[in-house]
Amino acid sequence: MARTTDSDLAPHELRVLVAVADTGGFSAAAGALGLTQSAVSHSVRGSERKIGAVLFERSRTGARPTPAGEKAVAHARRILRLLDVLTTEARGAARTDAVEGPLRIVTFRSAALQLLPPVLERLRARHPGIEPRVRIVREVGRGAAGEVADGKADIGIATLGGSMPLPGGLVASGLFEEPYALVYAAGHRAPRSLPLVDWAENCGSYTRAWWAAQDWIPKATIEAEDDGAVLSLVSGGHGMAIMPALSLAGAPNSVEITDLGPDRPTRRVGYVTTSELAASAVVRALVRELRAAAPEGMRPAADALRLPSRDAGTWAAARQR
Repeated sequence: MARTTDSDLAPHELRVLVAVADTGGFSAAAGALGLTQSAVSHSVRGSERKIGAVLFERSRTGARPTPAGEKAVAHARRILRLLDVLTTEARGAARTDAVEGPLRIVTFRSAALQLLPPVLERLRARHPGIEPRVRIVREVGRGAAGEVADGKADIGIATLGGSMPLPGGLVASGLFEEPYALVYAAGHRAPRSLPLVDWAENCGSYTRAWWAAQDWIPKATIEAEDDGAVLSLVSGGHGMAIMPALSLAGAPNSVEITDLGPDRPTRRVGYVTTSELAASAVVRALVRELRAAAPEGMRPAADALRLPSRDAGTWAAARQR
């Protein structure tokens, strides 16, 4: 039997690291964990000694993870989640049809509004023991995939493709190709003459080449907070926009949607999870429902893609327009 060594971190030490990172200080972490501040400090010092690196920058205002600390905390979250999965699946092993436990999902706004509701409805009907927990994040910078890499979510619905590498230890698979279309106020005779309304999440590396080749698209003069605000501005006649299909689902009658032709841009929507959780029962159950729920008229994406891993900073930079 393998024995622990003095350099091994115990689960309670991992929980302390995560608590300090989440609360921003030793005192707050102590309160969250029901420990004394000295116990938290002692645990963090012990973890730093075992790892051989300073994990937190201490100050009068709290504690902030160092670069080494950020990596350690991300791994700690993922390890603790695997321990939860181990316990849940081992307990349910005697019941072959039992899929249960929490499932942390992160996604961007339009997918949360248009894709997830029927998926979660079917998931709950088939597996009432699963407890989905959904968070919506902006699909910029590290986006949904970054949340998964940091151990804050089990699976992320994200935009994939192009030259965007994923942080290490993640796997991704495409679900469908989402086409872009031109949208403008109903009845306008020359929509391409209108100013452009845009938002930060729109048009990443997957559409950049197409976008740059269109001399009729002006520089955005109106920057909105999200795709819902874009639709509202376009509906009011303040400009035109180029938007993906999920953002246009349920668009009001006050706007018209025009196909951009056979060379129109698309973005690839898929899921991202960790290599460890990809085989877990709760993640596999959600993936089955996601694959069965590709929106009508959208071309299925190539399956089972493992994107190259690179430094998270490089990946974040690739996500910028």
